[in-house]
Amino acid sequence: MPRDEDPLDVRPLYLDEPENVHSHVSSRRAVTVPTSAKVSFASYFNAFPASYWKRWTIVEDVVLRMTVRGAGRIDVYRSKANGDTVHLDGQVIRSPKAWSQVEVPVSLKPFEDGGWIWFDVFTDDTTMEIDEAAWTTDQPLPAQTVAIGMTTMRPVDAVIALRALGEDPAVFSVLKKVFVADQGSVKVRNTPGYDEAVKALGDKLEIIEQDNLGGSGGFTRGLYEAIEHTDADQIMLMDDDIRLEPDAVLRSNAFARAAAQPVIVGSHMLNLQARARLHSMGEVVDLGTCYWRAAPGALTDHDFGAESLRETEELHARIDATYNGWWMCLFPREVVQRTGYPLPLFIKWDDAEYSLRALEKGYPTVSLPGSAVWHMPWTDKNDATDWQAYFHTRNRLILAALHSPYDVRSTLLKQGLKLSLRHLLSMEYSTVVVQQKAIEDFLAGPSKLFDSLRTALPEIRELRKHYADAQVLPSAREFPPPTFDMVRAEQMLTPPTNPVTIASEAAKALMHNLREPQAATTQRPQINVPASNARWFLLGNLDSATVSNADGSGVAFRKRDPKEFRQLMRRAVRNYRRLSSEWPRMQKVYRDALPELTSVESWRKVFEANS
Repeated sequence: MPRDEDPLDVRPLYLDEPENVHSHVSSRRAVTVPTSAKVSFASYFNAFPASYWKRWTIVEDVVLRMTVRGAGRIDVYRSKANGDTVHLDGQVIRSPKAWSQVEVPVSLKPFEDGGWIWFDVFTDDTTMEIDEAAWTTDQPLPAQTVAIGMTTMRPVDAVIALRALGEDPAVFSVLKKVFVADQGSVKVRNTPGYDEAVKALGDKLEIIEQDNLGGSGGFTRGLYEAIEHTDADQIMLMDDDIRLEPDAVLRSNAFARAAAQPVIVGSHMLNLQARARLHSMGEVVDLGTCYWRAAPGALTDHDFGAESLRETEELHARIDATYNGWWMCLFPREVVQRTGYPLPLFIKWDDAEYSLRALEKGYPTVSLPGSAVWHMPWTDKNDATDWQAYFHTRNRLILAALHSPYDVRSTLLKQGLKLSLRHLLSMEYSTVVVQQKAIEDFLAGPSKLFDSLRTALPEIRELRKHYADAQVLPSAREFPPPTFDMVRAEQMLTPPTNPVTIASEAAKALMHNLREPQAATTQRPQINVPASNARWFLLGNLDSATVSNADGSGVAFRKRDPKEFRQLMRRAVRNYRRLSSEWPRMQKVYRDALPELTSVESWRKVFEANS
């Protein structure tokens, strides 16, 4: 059940209740259903994702066990892969004063392609109390401990997550160690609540203060410490800026213990801003385009508050992912020992590359329903256009060189030039600059990747200082009011939809960007543009605009510069042509360097130098 500190909007993840029914949650594992009511546990956190257990584990059947008191019925249901519901079993409960035990065995045989199991409660003229309901198995599973590796630049969030881990007795019992790679300027040790976290976790908590080596440096530190200095059977990587459902640790641990072969166990991402929304259910890397995307059949941004699990057919088919983000992801020890450590990529694509590399070794990734954390959705971030654009571009090329079985040269050329033109028409010159540096650094080879853990970010930030689109102020009120006709601007927001119209609009915007801007527009924006409307077909026809960040935290004054436009477009054409011609050589260079880039010896040197 929800924790006391969780807001009410999380309830649809735990209970499927009619509007006029409100069950009383008395603890994390106890709930009272009111009289003359029907409450379903066909919910994200309480239904059992049977198809994933059938496909990936040795478990052949499960037993629903619970303790109840009251009067009514308990009915157990399952779903098929198409979402159809099947009634399995039902028990009448007539125990208004004494506690009684309920056990319902369910075979996992029919769940290969999809399906969940859940139970519903119907009450008569008394309430029904349910305590310690659990999906269990009588099959023996090995006991395995978990070491957690967390990297942090946000100590307040990290302390909240640490306390959640330490305050749950069941989670605490499986923890071997919690390593925190503290990479921020404000230290975890100096953060309010840290003493409580230490008290809760005791000697299981170890804080390691190191330079900012990015996510890959921080997470690799967790893997390294767990492998080198503990005998933990599993290592779980975890973001700091999450809100934890502690039971997700236990579910991932149990799934890995039961797995028929070692698998990477990933957790889903729930939306931290809208708690009942499932943001990411499972992802794959399209090795033809070398972009990540939702896995085939996976839902994104699904609102359980509006449509329950039972009502959503698409949630019942089992999906297959090829990687899972490291907001929360568990690795059996064997997987790390045989796959090696992550690449020194600072941030972006390290998680995807690692799972692809593990898969080549025979270790798949499973994104497990019912195991999830709340995290800020990436749709509310500007990371495709800010300083992170460098790492998106460089690291995507590295992944493609290492793992794509296709000849992607033509795709990279077409995609890259199209993307560069789109950014230039949107007056995002700093984005194109860092993307071109990323290509040039990729072509320089992998020899400086470890050094770039410390040098790349300062270099990128210094580059961006010289461009107006990278200089963010808190609000549009910091600039003079706009001069443009708002009605005309509204008309320009209609996106072109067919190839002929798109080509015509692009040609028109291109010609506009080659002409000198009106002098007054460099001092006063023509229009204020919200992030959702900052599209090339609008901005490409303007001389200047203030544009909001995706998260609404600030505004940049973008100004058109024909000279910069020409220079950057020529640089992009030159770099993408070079990338295409040198691609076969770069594939060999990076593949030959992979063992050294991912070895324990190479990473040990990084950490020892940091010490």
